[in-house]
This record gives sequence, C-alpha cells and structure tokens, in this order.
Amino acid sequence: MISNDVAILTALLIFICFDKSLSFHSNSLENERHQSVILSALTQRQMQFWEDVEEGLNEIELMYKCKGMDIERVRRFAKSASGKVPPPIASQPFHQPCEEYIEGLTAKPFWNVTENLNLFPWASSLEAQADIITSEFMSKLHRDQHEKEIFARDSVWQNQVMGAGWSAVRLMRLGVWNAENCKEFPRTYEILRSLDIPFAVRGVCFARQGPNSGVKPHSDGRNFILTSHLGIQVPKEGCWIKVGDEKQTWKKGKLTTIDTSFEHSTSNSGDLERHVLIIDFWHPELSEVERASLDFVYDLRNKYESGQIPVRTPRSQQEQKGNLGSLWNKLTGGS
Repeated sequence: MISNDVAILTALLIFICFDKSLSFHSNSLENERHQSVILSALTQRQMQFWEDVEEGLNEIELMYKCKGMDIERVRRFAKSASGKVPPPIASQPFHQPCEEYIEGLTAKPFWNVTENLNLFPWASSLEAQADIITSEFMSKLHRDQHEKEIFARDSVWQNQVMGAGWSAVRLMRLGVWNAENCKEFPRTYEILRSLDIPFAVRGVCFARQGPNSGVKPHSDGRNFILTSHLGIQVPKEGCWIKVGDEKQTWKKGKLTTIDTSFEHSTSNSGDLERHVLIIDFWHPELSEVERASLDFVYDLRNKYESGQIPVRTPRSQQEQKGNLGSLWNKLTGGS
C-alpha cells in the first residue's frame, strides 16, 4: 500500500502536469496563474539573469542598510520587468511607461532643469560651457570628411526606431566611455566628466537629424530616466520636438529636457542638419541606493548580452530536479 506522503506527492505531480488546461475565475487565483504563465515562458537564460539580479540586490541592500535606505521600489521594478506582476497603467494622456518601471516618480513631458539647482546642480554649468562643446563639435564636423561614417557606424541598431534621418556618435553607454569617440571630442569629454552628472543607461551621444526627416511618435518606456538635449546647431524653422501634446524647439546653447516615457517625436523639415548633445540621467527622485541598484541591473544585463556571464542551469530548476528525484525515489522505492 502506498504511503500517505507519496500519495500526496503523486497527486501534486499530476496537478502540475495538467495545470495548463485549467481555467480559474477568482481574482486572487488569476493573479497566481498570471505569474505562473509568465515564469513558465521565461527562458533558462532569463531565469538565470533574474536570479542573479535578486542576489545582487540583496547585497546592495545590506550595504545601504546602515544608512536607513531600502530598495523596495527596485524590487517591485524587478517583479514588473520580469513579468511576475502586470505592467504599469499610465496615469495621464500620452504617458506610456513600460514594464521597466519605478513607482511614485513625478512624470511630466518637459522639465526646466536650469531653474532647480537643488535637483540639477550641473545644468547651469553645462550651459555655461556650451560654446566650448559647440565649437569642438562643429570644427570636427567641418574638417572631417568622414563625419557621416562616424555617425553611421554607431547608429545602425537605432535607425529602425529613429528613422534613417537620425544618427549618433555615442560617447558613453551603460557607464562606460567610448574611448575611440571621446578622443575625437576631448574637451567635451572633460567637461562632462567634471560636472558629476548622474548618467543613466544609454549615457551620452551627439545626435544628428538630417534635413527633411523626423522621428515618428514612440516611447522609450523607462520612467526613471530623464533626457537633456543641448542645442548645438538648430535650424530656425521647421525644427521641433513634441512630447505628449506639447511642442517645443531646441535653442542653441540651451538644455531641452524631456521624459521619454511619454510619447515623443521630432521633425526637421528644413534644408540644414540639426545637431544636439543628448544626455540621459537618473530621475532626481531616485535615492542613492535606488540608483546604485538600477546601475547594477543594467550593468549585469550588458554583461549577459555581451556573453560575459557563463550559462548555468537556474537554481530554481536545480531545486525542482532535486525534488522530483526525491519523489521518484519514493514512488519506485529507490534509495
């Protein structure tokens, strides 16, 4: 006669095998089912990534515990980004946040960064040195006949979203300076390094918008990043950026700062090129530990994408195999 615990385990195994055919109508059970379906859809590599994220966040939380800081919002970000909970719902028109979401942050299409030195202490200093950046960039543009090649090699992957008229020279991505490109703009590089700007994820690039072109409406999704455009060369007519339902134009030597989790688009309908310096930085309402945590998550993702992290079987699957092995031994009388 089969023992009681083996009978329970057998029933559990049968339930697991046929669970996908069941339909639940209770709200609480529906939420559990949502999580189950999402987790089953994750690849082994994705499961490994999120396990490493959780381990890293635990270590960061311990480091900052003595400062009384917590990372609960980042933990909820991880649940949303990994599909364990439903994605956020926009709270206002044109706002289109994605699963990579931090709750409770102020959301508005445009920010005036030079009027709030407490939140953006670097902004006025950057505008004060805009002439140096503009001069260096335009000199490079005029003397280097291979300028378009420099833009093209750094922009192919973004042209699908931004359109063929948009291209960029990237100076920084994911906290790493592009040494080759920074050598082309040494004074700009030194200015940016000196200002203690809280660079985020995409980092810094010079962006070109060709004549008679534009970027179609889209959202970058992440609500915890703001983006400043420093005007370098701006045509006088037919050149604008629209965020939400508000349209502005760039100004030479001035910062135009936007939240790209709102739907946004651009146009340059004139005959001249538009050039800006784009800087992505952390939303000012993120805490020190939240910035450190997000830095870690995206640095880790970069390491995964570049193949720096070896492949392994996710720990959760290792545990499942161990449990099933124990179950099999009980069912068959194995040791």
